[in-house]
Amino acid sequence: MSFFTTSDGLSLFYEESGTPTGTPLICLAGLTRDSRDFRYFAPHAQQYRLITLDARGRGQSEHDPDFATYNVPREAQDVLELMDHLSLPQTALLGTSRGGMVAMMLAASAKSRLLAVVLNDVGPVIPANGIERIMMYVGRRPAAKTHAQAAETLAALMAPTFGDVPAERWREEVETFYDVTDEGLQLRYDPRLRDALLAQAEAGPVPDLWPLFTALDGLPCGVIRGANSDVLSQETYLEMQKRLPTIQAVELAHRGHVPFLDEPQTLSLIHSVLESL
Repeated sequence: MSFFTTSDGLSLFYEESGTPTGTPLICLAGLTRDSRDFRYFAPHAQQYRLITLDARGRGQSEHDPDFATYNVPREAQDVLELMDHLSLPQTALLGTSRGGMVAMMLAASAKSRLLAVVLNDVGPVIPANGIERIMMYVGRRPAAKTHAQAAETLAALMAPTFGDVPAERWREEVETFYDVTDEGLQLRYDPRLRDALLAQAEAGPVPDLWPLFTALDGLPCGVIRGANSDVLSQETYLEMQKRLPTIQAVELAHRGHVPFLDEPQTLSLIHSVLESL
């Protein structure tokens, strides 16, 4: 188990696997997820120096008493500090959802530190219905009291957008991201992440994020979209390709938000981007 301390004093967890001399690839998880979000991808990425990070307040990383630091710019700074801790002058990034937002922020603020970027089901525009769905569960413990109950509920919720996923995978998902307690299932992240999102929403409208995306220009990059996603719309997905014609793109049938990253088309895109270095 490895930890480093950020400039504002938080202990963050990270893990390394793969080939120490391979291309460094830092994996950044979704909003409420952590480094275990890449457990399906890792067996297919052992040729890289694979580095997974639990963002502040998630997984095994320390919770911040000041929930206001749960924001994309601070989380981007944490990635740079991890790179400095590991003496990495440059790295490739694989960002899922929120992690992709962090990757785009780094492209705009520290592009010289990046080798390549792959975005997993995220872009510079998030539809209102996607935000509404996310806010329905962020910071709230599930009503289910056991992993079995939670897996059954999750499978039913995801069936319309993930039509070919076996029940066993949904059971593994809930076992990975919920801890069992006497009071029921416990979140593996700081529930005050919800407070941070609400405070940011009250502060004003989301600024135009297209400049963050177009900052990827000149870097090898790719985007993965679940065809049934409510976070990366097809309209935004197509516009991303118009604004950045060199981006490699793939749209996956039978996937919503977010693809698991072990789909053959997904793996082909990620390897193609990294092999272009």
